[in-house]
Amino acid sequence: ALLFGKDFEDTFAARLREADEFYQSVTPPSVSPDAANVMRQAIAGMLWSKQYYYWDGGVWLEEHRAHPLHRGSRGFRNRDWFHMINSDIISMPDKWEYPWNAAWDLAFHTLPIGIVDPDFAKEQLQLMLRSLYLHPSGQIPAYEWNFSDVNPPVHAWATLFLHRTEQALRGEVDLDFLKSAFNKLMLNFTWWVNRKDRFGKNLFEGGFLGLDNIGVFDRSAPLPTGGYLEQADGTSWMALFTQNMCEIAIELAGYDSAYEDIVIKFTEHFAYIAAAMNKPGHEGMWDEEDGFYYDLLRLPEGSATRLKVRSMVGLLPLCATTVFEKWQRERIPRVIAALHARMLHMPELLEAVHPTDQGHFGVAERGILALVNPERLRRILSKMLDENEFLSSYGIRSISKFHGQHPYIFHAGGQEYRVDYLPAESNTGMFGGNSNWRGPGWMPVNALIIRALLQYYL
Repeated sequence: ALLFGKDFEDTFAARLREADEFYQSVTPPSVSPDAANVMRQAIAGMLWSKQYYYWDGGVWLEEHRAHPLHRGSRGFRNRDWFHMINSDIISMPDKWEYPWNAAWDLAFHTLPIGIVDPDFAKEQLQLMLRSLYLHPSGQIPAYEWNFSDVNPPVHAWATLFLHRTEQALRGEVDLDFLKSAFNKLMLNFTWWVNRKDRFGKNLFEGGFLGLDNIGVFDRSAPLPTGGYLEQADGTSWMALFTQNMCEIAIELAGYDSAYEDIVIKFTEHFAYIAAAMNKPGHEGMWDEEDGFYYDLLRLPEGSATRLKVRSMVGLLPLCATTVFEKWQRERIPRVIAALHARMLHMPELLEAVHPTDQGHFGVAERGILALVNPERLRRILSKMLDENEFLSSYGIRSISKFHGQHPYIFHAGGQEYRVDYLPAESNTGMFGGNSNWRGPGWMPVNALIIRALLQYYL
């Protein structure tokens, strides 16, 4: 007040009151004062991490003599992204380490940002789907280090989550946002199907998919055995993607019947993925002896072996779980009849998933699409909720503590490859040598696991 005068002091006090009132309005009444303070600081941190980002793909590649449209260009990372011109305010993972965005981190960012600024959250989701970002093939750019890396496809889930948040906060539906996002996400889904399902088997690859050094091999590099991996996490992400797109299509079908056929498309695609992933015997990812899901290593001569690492990879099938309410089915009676007739022709598709037909509706006549049936759910939870395996005081570990005493060892080409439980520094140089993703509480995937359990509960 001595420096700026009484008017400034009054104005500053008014702004403080407004901020207190605003955060009080978005904080659930059940939250304790201490937790409310943590929530407020967390959201403030998200808002503080906004940053201006500029990247001109053509100029950058020309500087590295790698522009593919110019004579004499050489192979170089990001060579396929010469179309990109980014000049936007973007939510970063943090300001001290990241001068660039990360696509799937950004999708998760929109959830807390949507509580206080739904418009900015929607802009962030739409950003990655704009023509200056999205590759012409439909791939979402991962991050500046290598835009061609593959991130988990969570934009559809974040779009739906943000749509529901806005409905709750404002009591309205932004159909333009939903339609625009859905149309671009169709391109991204098609990219996954055409590029990451090597032989059209509805089993997906993708590389490291954000899990860095969690596996026995660097999944972004050629395998020492030759062959390729069919990934339990990549396939689970795609199963969730089909559910998200199906639910968005149901929402849009209430306003435009043209979307009804799309509901059928994504429901069928989920069934195909589930049947491939849960195939009995050595061809499926489910291990009946261990009661867990594993990646499948496909060797050059055609044989397959499961890589029995108990990690987040095997928990992610839980996340491909979505409840469909009675009102959603009533919105699309023609679609429900068509799907019922379709499944009568292919009953084997329903054998691999959670029972979901009319005789198995849950509370309030809810239906469910889930990769994991009740028996397998119980077996997975027996490990996930075991403190000597996945459950820690801070959440679900990304790799089971079981491997502390029982490391997974694989031999190939005269070399030993192993996975130990190491919650801090890694014993390999893979991905810089840290074990961040083996730690006890990776928040985004923990949130998705909680969501899955809530879906089963509903």
